[in-house]
Amino acid sequence: MSRTTLYNRQEALDRAVKLFWHKGFHATSLKDIEQALDMRPGSIYAAFGNKDGLFQEALDHYAKASLTELERILAHHQSPLSGLAAFIRQLGGIRDKDLPSRACMLVKSLLELGAREQAALQKVEKLLAGMESRFAECFVEAQRLGELDAELDPLRLARRLQAEVMGLRAFAQRDVDSAAVRALAEDMAFSIEGLRNDKSAG
Repeated sequence: MSRTTLYNRQEALDRAVKLFWHKGFHATSLKDIEQALDMRPGSIYAAFGNKDGLFQEALDHYAKASLTELERILAHHQSPLSGLAAFIRQLGGIRDKDLPSRACMLVKSLLELGAREQAALQKVEKLLAGMESRFAECFVEAQRLGELDAELDPLRLARRLQAEVMGLRAFAQRDVDSAAVRALAEDMAFSIEGLRNDKSAG
């Protein structure tokens, strides 16, 4: 695949993410896709197979970008807990960003998709599980460093964090001011930092 073709595909996926994230799978028509991607039906089918194929690639594209952002933030912190807290704090500014939706695209899709979209639904479940797993790895690393009590369950902590992130983003979708979202994010970040084992200080 040439660089130009790869770039065009990435650009098309960027546009598809914005479209599906805003309208959802069912409300997005082929005409919407043609206009958003600036592609003819034949080119869309040749590149992505069908609407479902494009949607699943868009889900992958969105999840990869989310994970990349998490990794970028974690890389700037030696402490896993500090990194996770910083990740939550930056989510607090989500209402200040120009996004198709403040709610997570994966969560929106999870709530929308039904039995007829089983493959896409399984994709969503897999991607959410992947983020949960990455959170758990951070908590395991924090335990290895002596930053987190070894008696705590990393998977349970990861699931709680993911549930809180989902809730924060759903709350941000409401007609509330940015300060309220930032305050909640700060509380969540403080809770993560509060897990730090006192013995790890210094």
